[in-house]
Amino acid sequence: MSHVGVGPRAVVRSVVFLTAGALAVLTLAGCGSSEDDTSRPLAGQDIAPAARALVADGGTLRWAVDAVPETLNTFQADADATTTRIAQAVLPSMYRMDEYGRPQRNPDYLESAKVVETEPKQVVLYKLDQQAVWSDGREIGAADFAAQWRALSGKDSAYWTARNAGYDRIEKIERGDNDLEVRVTFSRAYTDWRSLFSPLYPKDVMGTPDSFNDGARRKLKVTAGPFAVKKVDAKSDQVRLTRNPRWWGQRAKLSEIVLKAVPREKRAAALAAGTVDLAEIAPADARTIAGAAGPSAGPGAGSPVAGSAVAGSPGAGGAAAGRAGAKGLRGFEVRKSFEPAYTQLALNGADGPLADERVRRAVARALDRRELVKLVLRPLGLPAVPLGSHLALSGQAAYADNSGALGGQDTKEAQALLADAGWVPGGPVEEEPGKGEKAAGAKGKKDQPDEAEGGDDGTYIVGEDDKAPHRGLGEADREQKQAPKDRQGGAPGAYAPKGTAAPAGAAARPLAKDGKPLRLRFVLPSGDGSETLRTVADRISAMLGKVGILTEITKVSDESYFKDHIASGQYDLALYSWPASAFPATDARPIYAKPVPAADGSLSVEQNYTRVGTDQVDQLFDQAIATLDEDESRALIRKADARIWAAAGSIPLYQRPQLTAARKDVVNAGAFGFETPVYEDMGFLKQGAQPSPTAS
Repeated sequence: MSHVGVGPRAVVRSVVFLTAGALAVLTLAGCGSSEDDTSRPLAGQDIAPAARALVADGGTLRWAVDAVPETLNTFQADADATTTRIAQAVLPSMYRMDEYGRPQRNPDYLESAKVVETEPKQVVLYKLDQQAVWSDGREIGAADFAAQWRALSGKDSAYWTARNAGYDRIEKIERGDNDLEVRVTFSRAYTDWRSLFSPLYPKDVMGTPDSFNDGARRKLKVTAGPFAVKKVDAKSDQVRLTRNPRWWGQRAKLSEIVLKAVPREKRAAALAAGTVDLAEIAPADARTIAGAAGPSAGPGAGSPVAGSAVAGSPGAGGAAAGRAGAKGLRGFEVRKSFEPAYTQLALNGADGPLADERVRRAVARALDRRELVKLVLRPLGLPAVPLGSHLALSGQAAYADNSGALGGQDTKEAQALLADAGWVPGGPVEEEPGKGEKAAGAKGKKDQPDEAEGGDDGTYIVGEDDKAPHRGLGEADREQKQAPKDRQGGAPGAYAPKGTAAPAGAAARPLAKDGKPLRLRFVLPSGDGSETLRTVADRISAMLGKVGILTEITKVSDESYFKDHIASGQYDLALYSWPASAFPATDARPIYAKPVPAADGSLSVEQNYTRVGTDQVDQLFDQAIATLDEDESRALIRKADARIWAAAGSIPLYQRPQLTAARKDVVNAGAFGFETPVYEDMGFLKQGAQPSPTAS
């Protein structure tokens, strides 16, 4: 997704899946939700909004990021979240996200954009702001649009692009009646045309394969935003952005933004030491900051994060800051919202028991999603509402709760589905394979659990004689929390709350079929930042045990989690996150596309890592992307989502929480939620001023 989407479109989106088998035509009445359900996000922005008149002129905002990016080109495969953040501050975007996660015209660059012709071809006419210029003084115009189209069209393999979705549907780009008009003609109708040219790079970057591949990796000589790239300093692990003197919009309040690479487990200490002003943090750090502010202080908009910091805990820097750092944290507060991303349970339907749709549906019906969501979100003081869609989040235009197409938690129904699939309690079981090998789960090589990273519970079986080490969140929180970097551009981690014990729950008699027990391999990352995933996995395993499904939980290194397990299909169950998109017809299709045989005999899965798909879902995506009727496109997306639910290839759980620590005088910055940050409004509150209810 481009940064106009709700996450970096340039980066290949990371993990989820689809479903198998021809699905019966679903009656969507009663499965979906009314338009009222899409009216608002679960939580709004929490950025301490202040009118520009109340923001001091000047100052440097030191903002913690995960890493100095390998490239400043968001359309390359190794672009990351920091690449997107920089692009938002220094490059044009024709559209930006509003608080509902919906694209809105960016008036700093675009006076208007609309479809002016539909027959014989779709034509979009862009009218650019007459003041819009690159930092070298050249007008932004058709030449820049055309260069980006040619680079991303997919027709020239010399360009090392991560994706070409949308650009491959363009037939030509030409100047309009004057230099401020750009006419884009499409070879095929494209509903998501607003996803294009955000960000827009200058023709100097996009004009040749060499400049595209290498010209914007560590520098951007020509920009056109409120800020410009001053220096990418890999040695000091920071990127310096300074005011763009040629910026024609409202002058940036800050004179400089410094993006500092700070590991998540060290952020509380960095905040306490006064070396950063703004940082996304883990719940343990939020509790530490709330505790430093005093018993009456709560993070964000007055809602506390439950629990208190544990002295001596290594959790995400909370103890690293220590008591000595508590005084340094008193000048900070926690701002909270939801990330434009969600966490789901993935079921690999390539082979083994989960190749049977009845077993996948039984797994889904055994889960109490509300309990799982409360486990994660309630301790943070955030709305504990299960996600009802694979393709949109609450507040977005395409959102509807289609979970009714699969059905809610029902133990008897889950057991009936398993019985229908031939899995019976207490059946004869052959001698089981050795530790690390598969029983009835997905085929794969032996796992070598990371004992060093995963502690003493690298592999264990849940549901077999009640041997599961049901770790509560308090116990789990004794491990350090650091959000793992997703090597494929998605968002695999989650955040660990503290203080809730897993249920004891009596397990049912294990099920067996053809001499093999129904045992599913549950693969999880072992890194310190993935404790919430592992705690949720323990709770899921206990729920599956109640219907007779054994789970073998295996922890693997963060580095191998996606490459060696998710992408290669070496798992039965897994937990990870996907970024949301304002353009699901474009961005979600590769995740749910039906795998097809490749020329070499392998299976081409795109990003559908469950290796399961249906012709029906593919057809609905194709129809949704090709209609210019926005209401019709949304209706088709909702139908596709209902069919995805019904096939139970992935089970959405919750929208990911977003916790940001900010100096109390930092305004118009924090937990942004869906909305694209307005970099020129960020800054420090004038002395004696108070934040306003809404920014102006």
